[in-house]
Amino acid sequence: MYRRLASGLYQTSQRKIAQVQQKSVFVPETIVTTLPSGFRIATENTGGSTATIGVFIDAGSRYENEKNNGTAHFLEHMAFKGTPRRTRMGLELEVENIGAHLNAYTSRESTTYYAKCFTEKLDQSVDILSDILLNSSLAKKDIEAERGVIIREMEEVAQNFQEVVFDILHTYVYEGNPLSFTILGPEERIRTIDQKDLQNYINTHYRSGRMVLAAAGGVNHDEVVRMAEKYFGGLQHGDSSQEFVPAVYQAKDVYGEIPELPMLYGAMVVEGVSWTHEDNLALMVANTLMGEFDRSRGFGVNAPTDLAVLLSSDEGIQSFQSFNTCYKETGLVGTYFVVAPESVDNLIENVLMQWVRLASSIDEAAVERAKRSLLTNLLLMLDGSTPVCEDIGRQLISYGRRIPIPELKARIEMITVEQLREVCQRVFLEGHISSAVVGKTKHYPSREEIEGRRIRLINN
Repeated sequence: MYRRLASGLYQTSQRKIAQVQQKSVFVPETIVTTLPSGFRIATENTGGSTATIGVFIDAGSRYENEKNNGTAHFLEHMAFKGTPRRTRMGLELEVENIGAHLNAYTSRESTTYYAKCFTEKLDQSVDILSDILLNSSLAKKDIEAERGVIIREMEEVAQNFQEVVFDILHTYVYEGNPLSFTILGPEERIRTIDQKDLQNYINTHYRSGRMVLAAAGGVNHDEVVRMAEKYFGGLQHGDSSQEFVPAVYQAKDVYGEIPELPMLYGAMVVEGVSWTHEDNLALMVANTLMGEFDRSRGFGVNAPTDLAVLLSSDEGIQSFQSFNTCYKETGLVGTYFVVAPESVDNLIENVLMQWVRLASSIDEAAVERAKRSLLTNLLLMLDGSTPVCEDIGRQLISYGRRIPIPELKARIEMITVEQLREVCQRVFLEGHISSAVVGKTKHYPSREEIEGRRIRLINN
């Protein structure tokens, strides 16, 4: 659907970016070293006596199949159950004794394990991370115990309707591709995953070219490189190119009828763009212009957008949140909402009107405010060594490099009203609409009806 650039993140003027970078204040440099095996080490010395260090792996649920869906997340649970060198109790005591904190999470495209620790305990923390990633015991008794834990987690997720909506949305718009799989996997698969499945996933996906060791805080790059060589030097070579299966977006209507629910929970989307697509930042600005609203806490974290002001006057609209979700080759952009059934038509009409406005009549002043707000929010998210470390790891996995803040600022500043309108025309007005809703779904219009309304608004 969209053109992609093989040589960079966005097609922009490098001269303009260089000019903005020269005028910018000093920011810590992200230093990257790639070992001969392909294993990458990236650090940013932001000072202080503490640091966050993590391993970011280009492997998540989209690298699974129907027979092992849920394995990546299952491994996350097993990582803290002990290794041949460390019992579960020994691991917990060791982490507590050095004042560290371990955590992990799994997404559709990646898996992350990280430690927050004192700077002088970095070496020991990397030792722990490598041990639990590469040498987990995967004892059968622990596997059996974790089945119940994960099934209870699935039951909790089933009560979170936002999670349910996005899971069923992915299941159908990416049907036939591993990107459609849920992260936790189906219950019948969780009950059958065994030690062999877990070990095969590690052997196949935990490879040097798919892993990044990122660190931020009081860190020395050369020392972290030595730690990587010491603890990850024996990794098998390999990257994710052979296992990657491109996904194709398919416009769908998905309904989960739960008549006893007083509210409709849903998302209305069109296909977005990938992480590396030239239009990604423009869509992030558009997402900022769409905004969010939650009646339980007033307006969102930003000043209210026009859409938020309009919808807040309807007592049946509990909340809405615009989103722009990116993957390697595709994306989803749209609005998640919680509304009373009688208010759903009003919400859809106003969201469509805002899409048309973004593509045709949004003015320069509004775009400039959104650009400043977007940059501010992106920078506020980098407060502390942990979010900086996560940003480094995510960007190296997604983009292949860390985008310096001055360059990010330059790219946002260069977005014009004309560019934003053109991108929104192509995405919001020409893209095929999909919806996923849970509740009294008979009140929700069909995809054909929604697209018909969009055409009417475009022509008016």
